[in-house]
Amino acid sequence: MAKLGKRTRAAREAFAGKDNVTVEEAVALVKGNANTKFDETVEIAVNLGVDPRHADQMVRGVVSLPNGTGKTMRVAVFARGPKADEAKEAGADIVGAEDLMETIQGGTIDFDRCIATPDMMPIVGRLGKVLGPRNLMPNPKVGTVTMDVKAAVEAAKGGEVQFKAEKAGVVHAGVGKASFDEAKLVENVRAFVEAVQKAKPSGAKGAYMKKVSLSSTMGPGVSINVDSATGN
Repeated sequence: MAKLGKRTRAAREAFAGKDNVTVEEAVALVKGNANTKFDETVEIAVNLGVDPRHADQMVRGVVSLPNGTGKTMRVAVFARGPKADEAKEAGADIVGAEDLMETIQGGTIDFDRCIATPDMMPIVGRLGKVLGPRNLMPNPKVGTVTMDVKAAVEAAKGGEVQFKAEKAGVVHAGVGKASFDEAKLVENVRAFVEAVQKAKPSGAKGAYMKKVSLSSTMGPGVSINVDSATGN
């Protein structure tokens, strides 16, 4: 069995016996033990009582975190003409059409969010098998297939987070950096959980939000009391 490092042992000891805590306690615990040499991301995982394989139980949505994510978001936009110019002016990192499709097909995916105007979808559709598994496929439900390219790019750059339930019914996302003030992280956590709550699908039966956990990139996780997370 591998020997645990001093930092890992200390973190595990700090988290021992901590379970079902308030959002404030969870944030303090995770932030206080995120002591690597880089600014760790604070990550949230929400276990839901859904089966995403059924269309009426799929959970997906988008939320603008009040204090941003702390991450520099690289944005790619599929657009032509004036809309391409609009995307560039709004701060998009990569703008293109067939050329961008070929770059992606060649294996280069140098972006975190992909936006497209509706007329570009026949081109973007060919990339479904590449972008889909990475949760990068533009989708009108989360505002990434739109004629309002400027607003979509600015939202992505400003801390907007997309979420989608995975096969096991788990939604996860980064909700800030360990360097954030505790109060700002608490606000972001509650905003994210509230958005997931609002995205409850019609086919969800029984307990919808089963477990909420918080962790940092390199640290252990701690479960949060669901009522505390939802502000009840």
